[in-house]
Amino acid sequence: MIKKVLTWLGIAFLIFFIAFNPNSAADVFSSLGGTIADIARGFGQFFTNLVA
Repeated sequence: MIKKVLTWLGIAFLIFFIAFNPNSAADVFSSLGGTIADIARGFGQFFTNLVA
């Protein structure tokens, strides 16, 4: 029950954040996307070095 409430609160906050601060929201998501890409590149490099 609490997990469901927290999930809906998180979604509501996300919608609120995007609606009232679209520029900041875009910056945050861009930063997160870059971080995820860096992590993926790191894993790729690791496995490349592991196999080679």
